Amino acid sequence: MHVRVLTFGVSKDWLGAAAATVELPEGASVVDLLERLRLNLPARLSGHGDGKGQALRGIAVSVNAEYATAGQVLRDGDEVGLLPPVSGGAALPGAARTARILDESLGEPTVIALTREPIDAEKPVAAAKHGEDGAVVVFDGIVRNNTRGRQTLHLDYEAYEEMALRQMKELAELARNKFDVRQVTMIHRLGRLEVGETSVLIVVASAHRGAAFEACHWLIDTLKKTVPIWKKETFVDGAAWADGEPFPAGLAVAPEASHEG
Repeated sequence: MHVRVLTFGVSKDWLGAAAATVELPEGASVVDLLERLRLNLPARLSGHGDGKGQALRGIAVSVNAEYATAGQVLRDGDEVGLLPPVSGGAALPGAARTARILDESLGEPTVIALTREPIDAEKPVAAAKHGEDGAVVVFDGIVRNNTRGRQTLHLDYEAYEEMALRQMKELAELARNKFDVRQVTMIHRLGRLEVGETSVLIVVASAHRGAAFEACHWLIDTLKKTVPIWKKETFVDGAAWADGEPFPAGLAVAPEASHEG
């Protein structure tokens, strides 16, 4: 059987940017695929002995845009994404399409979008306000001019778009139920961003300020850990993919997992 492998973030540096088709025996699992890929890594990344596969440790894996476990059995034609820890795919919506999506969805219980155009917070914030609301809490994440003492020139964001939109939608709906808030808007920028530009905008409307604050805090923290969006930082002295936050327990897949016991 054959599966299609997509690479994102730093996994592009390990295995190449282009999607690859990998042949596997029937009944092969996610961890079998990772072991096959590990064998193709350069020696400096593949490791030896107890260090085997260090370059692939800590990643999560998706199958057909859903998080997968190490033992999940693959089927012919599956699309497998290699997802390094996220920081915060398919063709991205253009500016006109993104604007239309936002216009049509503003006022809905959840508004989700990815865009390559600058994010203007005023319209989503104004649209989130309803007569029954007592609070609107906004998180406006912006590009700063330095990271750990290194001067930043610009950032580049990329996403596994289909999966990112699905995860963002699920998070927004979870937040509405978990914190009993009325409305959630989540918009993330992709592509090249300059210092001072908005990378992510989260707007939460609720009858009570406490619930809105808690929901907004939970949303940005969870988005940064689980939504497949990656950030490359370009400094005055070089460029690197940002170290992502570790995946929550149960999402990361270790190459050796299927060989334990």
